[in-house]
Amino acid sequence: MSKTVVIKTSDLPKAFLEVHPHNLYLYCKAYASSLRANTAAVKNRSAVSGGGKKPFAQKGGGRARQGSIRAPHYTGGAVAFGPSTNRNYDLKVNKKQKKLALYHAIAEKVANEKLFVVDNITIESGKTKDALAFVNGLGQRDVLVVKEMIDDKSFLAFRNLQNAYLVEENELNAYLAAAYHAIVIEKAVFEKLTKES
Repeated sequence: MSKTVVIKTSDLPKAFLEVHPHNLYLYCKAYASSLRANTAAVKNRSAVSGGGKKPFAQKGGGRARQGSIRAPHYTGGAVAFGPSTNRNYDLKVNKKQKKLALYHAIAEKVANEKLFVVDNITIESGKTKDALAFVNGLGQRDVLVVKEMIDDKSFLAFRNLQNAYLVEENELNAYLAAAYHAIVIEKAVFEKLTKES
């Protein structure tokens, strides 16, 4: 493992520092919404069994007319206007906004001195204790580790760590960048990220 460098605000392109925080809020909101299971559902009039016959005659009883004992106001009846699995929770976030959200999340980490750049992140032994030693050496609560390409050894080393999460560069997004206390990123990935701005 090569030397770890803490990135300063002066090392970031201007584009990272001019992003409005609302972009990050909108992206995180959309990301969280997309994770919703959408399994909440109740039985409506068509799904409740029974009640095919009128409970009593329409006229002559002196009571209000009733069509079914499975109507919403009856015990054991259907639910009126309840949740259904037809609901779509997806929120639209365009490409430019996604990029700006990531820029702001990265800039926040840099402002707090929580972004570390390493030439190469590889745990040759494939052992979790070596990956843990690397993470603990940074002195952070939890860490997002970003590699250009995940190799088998590093995957095995990081997969059981509770305070670290290993992703490839194409998996990096604003939500993950904001959720973790610190980010460790390979130099090649960081250069590619800053060059795009």
